[in-house]
Amino acid sequence: MYVCSCFGITEQQVAQHAQDGACTPRQIASACKAGTDCGGCVRRIQALLGRGACPRREQIAQRPPVLVTATAAEPLPQRPAA
Repeated sequence: MYVCSCFGITEQQVAQHAQDGACTPRQIASACKAGTDCGGCVRRIQALLGRGACPRREQIAQRPPVLVTATAAEPLPQRPAA
């Protein structure tokens, strides 16, 4: 069944892109353009993606947390007074 009639994208194609790592409608759009024309299929794509396992989310969850420290090597430029 077609999900995106603008570009002729089927449920099977969306499922394949999801298996290949596309976890969001935006990533699906990058892979096959579905959802980038009229936008009418975006909710259907969201429903197909659901809340299932996402390979990227699982990889991110397994990584140790990243600590970011700010350094003031150079002061920020000041705006001229108005």
